[in-house]
Amino acid sequence: MAQRKNSKSHSRKEGKTSPVDNKNGKTTEGGARGGPKYSMFTWIVVVALLGVWSSMAVVYFNIVDYDSVIGLRVGWAPEGRGSPGETTEPNQQAAEKPNHRPGHASRSGTPASDDPGDSQHPYEEEANAIDTTGVLVEELKPDHNVVEPDRYLTSSKLTQEAEAEEQPEPENKVKPTEIPPDGAAEKRVEEQKEKVKKKKPKFLNKFDVTIKAELDAAEKLRKKGKLEEALKAFESLVQQFPQSPRARYGKAQAEDDVAEKQRSNDMLHRAVSTYGEVAELPDVTFDLLRAALKRRAERQQFLGRMRGSLATLQKLVQIFPDDVSLRNDLGVAHLLLGDNKGAKKVYEEVLAVAPDNGFAKVHYGFILKAENQIAESIPYLREGLESGEPGTDDGRFYFHLGDALQRVGDDSAYHWYERGHKQGHFASVWQRSLYNVDGLKAQPWWTPKETGYIDLVKMLEKNWKTIRDEALAVMDQDRGRFIPEEENLREKGDWGQYTLWQQGRKAGGACQGVPKTCSLMERFPEAIGCKRGQIKFSVMQPGTHVWPHTGPTNCRLRMHLGLVVPPGCRIRCTNQTREWNEGKVLIFDDSFEHEVWQEADRYRLIFIVDVWHPELTQYQRQTLSPI
Repeated sequence: MAQRKNSKSHSRKEGKTSPVDNKNGKTTEGGARGGPKYSMFTWIVVVALLGVWSSMAVVYFNIVDYDSVIGLRVGWAPEGRGSPGETTEPNQQAAEKPNHRPGHASRSGTPASDDPGDSQHPYEEEANAIDTTGVLVEELKPDHNVVEPDRYLTSSKLTQEAEAEEQPEPENKVKPTEIPPDGAAEKRVEEQKEKVKKKKPKFLNKFDVTIKAELDAAEKLRKKGKLEEALKAFESLVQQFPQSPRARYGKAQAEDDVAEKQRSNDMLHRAVSTYGEVAELPDVTFDLLRAALKRRAERQQFLGRMRGSLATLQKLVQIFPDDVSLRNDLGVAHLLLGDNKGAKKVYEEVLAVAPDNGFAKVHYGFILKAENQIAESIPYLREGLESGEPGTDDGRFYFHLGDALQRVGDDSAYHWYERGHKQGHFASVWQRSLYNVDGLKAQPWWTPKETGYIDLVKMLEKNWKTIRDEALAVMDQDRGRFIPEEENLREKGDWGQYTLWQQGRKAGGACQGVPKTCSLMERFPEAIGCKRGQIKFSVMQPGTHVWPHTGPTNCRLRMHLGLVVPPGCRIRCTNQTREWNEGKVLIFDDSFEHEVWQEADRYRLIFIVDVWHPELTQYQRQTLSPI
């Protein structure tokens, strides 16, 4: 069965499916985005928590590193190739929108559908890595804002904010004292006072004030989108005034913008180095120091330099120890490295000084859930979501809270799934996958005729005994080929799987053990070429119960061929429960909630075949990233 993932409209959706069999019948989508309370870094890394590096698999409990969870794109693709995970062709949208956003999450957020080994990950050795269940993620893409002719928008939000702060205040600005202190006006007075109290960032030191005209001239070029000219101007200023922090910061910004324009990783590496140089100069103002290092951490992360980003954030926290938002960013950086222990320590420190910080709460609860501290995770996840703070409205958190509540027998889980659905993270209360393509037919159970894969079904049912006999031979001779389910999807019991194809590729030498089965499958590209699925044998022992869970994507359908099915084995998908029959194929959409019971007196053996959703175009099948 597949993993859990979730994310939101923020979580970009590969697309939302039309919810059929919606538990509550509602189809509301979308959701408010958080305000500017947190930095761009926080939004890029956590709230956007978008996408997955195109080749990054989704992962489950205890074997996930946060990088895949939030799905950051690592730099730009080489020239001539599309951005990793790019899924749109002219006039056709294949956009995956993690219904999140975390959807980090990897498959973990969605328990795997009767397929314990649904996830493969480069950091599987990280036994305590965070569970990415329910993370709806999509690859980060550079901003493509509409710009005026001969003007290129700068890539740094921090820069734009700083520029705004450096502008002179309008002379006709209404002063607090000019507002009559009565009723609503009195409230406005207080708001104005608060604004007055806010200290504007100071980017110029005493020396930079003396060359402000030169700095402004170079900055004007950058604002007008004349990026190459701006870069030359700032380079000249740095050469003339090597100790000027603002000139060097302008050079870094110009390099950053040129990198964005040219999609050049080399230029972006230069910008990262220059941002670092700013921090090393004497007499740099604290505001400029903070802006330079924050932007450096963001861009290091974009380039995949996670350890470098962590070091930069650690330096920031040392300089600004009372800044809780920086500590929250540091916690995310630890998660990106799969360092749950380090992240947990950071969030414990944050909650010690800011016990109501919603961002820290949801992430701390997320980590507790990954550690299988189910009951303990619930109050943190719930209170964090209820806070409504920026960075908390994430599909992964709704997913994990609902999952935790289900596991302790609390029906309020569906209240949270409903809220997640209303926020646009889930297609419906039942269908909670995170990697989705919009507009695909959505229903829990399918007939062979509805899928269009009648020939495949006929082949499986005609040759079921051959397939069964090869699987039984492997069980007798090399039971070690059946890998135990390790995604924390079982309440109890023993469940293993033997994978033949994963993400559209053969799994090592697995076919050597079942050559006839593999030969039969070779004729069906909708199955062996399904990059978002697997082909495998699944054996489940008596007494096994698999928790309710959902798969990671709506881009596939799952076929179950009964091979050895004693009485007492059943599967529920949404509110319909069915049983397997030997030699017959069941077809369901595992992006819908499903649950399995094995209450027989001997093992149950089935053959699982994932196929592309029949409504996906050939282009989409070729370009969607693997899961």
